[in-house]
Amino acid sequence: MSKSTDNVLLVPGESGWEIWSGLATGLFSLQAATEIQQAGELTDIPSGDLLLLFPVKAITAVPMRVTSNDDSLFPDLAALHAERLGLRPDPMAGQLTDVFVVSREAENTALVSILLRVPGDGEMPPRGPKNFDISARAYPVTGDTLAVWKEFGRWVFSLSHQGNLVYCQATSRTSPSPDDTLAREIRLALIQLSMQGLEVSPTHVVVWSNSESIDSSALSAEFALPVGVSPRPAPVLPQTISKLLPADVRAARREALRRRNTNLGIAAVAALYLGVIGWFGYGLWKDSQETKKLNAMAEAAAPEGEAYAQHIAKWDELNQAIELSNSPVEILSQVKDCIPPNSGLRLTNADISYNEIKLIGEAQQLEAVKGFDLKLTKSTDLSKFAWQNGEPNQSTRGWQFTFSAAPPTKQN
Repeated sequence: MSKSTDNVLLVPGESGWEIWSGLATGLFSLQAATEIQQAGELTDIPSGDLLLLFPVKAITAVPMRVTSNDDSLFPDLAALHAERLGLRPDPMAGQLTDVFVVSREAENTALVSILLRVPGDGEMPPRGPKNFDISARAYPVTGDTLAVWKEFGRWVFSLSHQGNLVYCQATSRTSPSPDDTLAREIRLALIQLSMQGLEVSPTHVVVWSNSESIDSSALSAEFALPVGVSPRPAPVLPQTISKLLPADVRAARREALRRRNTNLGIAAVAALYLGVIGWFGYGLWKDSQETKKLNAMAEAAAPEGEAYAQHIAKWDELNQAIELSNSPVEILSQVKDCIPPNSGLRLTNADISYNEIKLIGEAQQLEAVKGFDLKLTKSTDLSKFAWQNGEPNQSTRGWQFTFSAAPPTKQN
């Protein structure tokens, strides 16, 4: 009887990446818990089918209700909903979205759409994974559960309904235990879900941690529920693996196939060429005319070499078009990082492309707008843009502003 295929999971741990392995039909066991936070720096990954679980900070979860039970319509409906929210995944960056069903009713379905941020340099492992999913889907829960745990030193949380993921979010909190600020962020997420017609009332609250000194009193007070503290469970393979496939992995698979076909072609040509050389080389000592024939063959092969060089040049031009730093989703994430924390500033509209940014928003305090302005112009991530930020206007709601930017080379 043949042995089941080994599976290797790369899982975001409390302080670094973890490597788990197991059979496709069995439980997974921890092989290594590292302090490495860049997957590209991982070494000694065991052989087997590799599956990468993206950390919660790498994705945006967008829950919604749609008036349809037709699964074939869900991706388009989710894309329209994300578009209204200003989320536009780069179509050149691979398959960055997937949709999962939360619950079904008559002509009404609750969904959660997952939008993956374009992986940056060093964020993909040295060996290309066979499949991808997200960490929040890999830990089994029951009923309506609020789960809280740490990934790479920061607290994250997920909300589940009847065991199905509804929402997950990474926070900026790094405190040793869940604190009042984290509890308020979770409460705000529940309010936002309610406004979208998704009522989630946790009946279970769990904190997954290996620390024996975790204080869960802030969560217990906020939700008036007992909080269970236990080590994070071993990951499991989701029943349906996600369709996520970043562009660099997709391109790597195409490139591997291209190299294979190219190598086979080169080997065939080389064998033929060597055969020709051997055949004609035998008669060189008899007739110098054979040398002229070989020169003619070399000249005939020259156009093929030129065509190959043109192919490589065109590929290099295409590589500029799919530069990850030009992704609108990545630029939006960098803009979001410039919003002063707890300032109340929000964006009402954001038109973003690789060569232009236009931000419209409002805040109750002028200082928040000026702080946002300063962080945009000082941001190293956005240094390729030259900002033209007009003076904010006071309104009945506070202060309104319109900021725009373009690369310096685009300026008149």
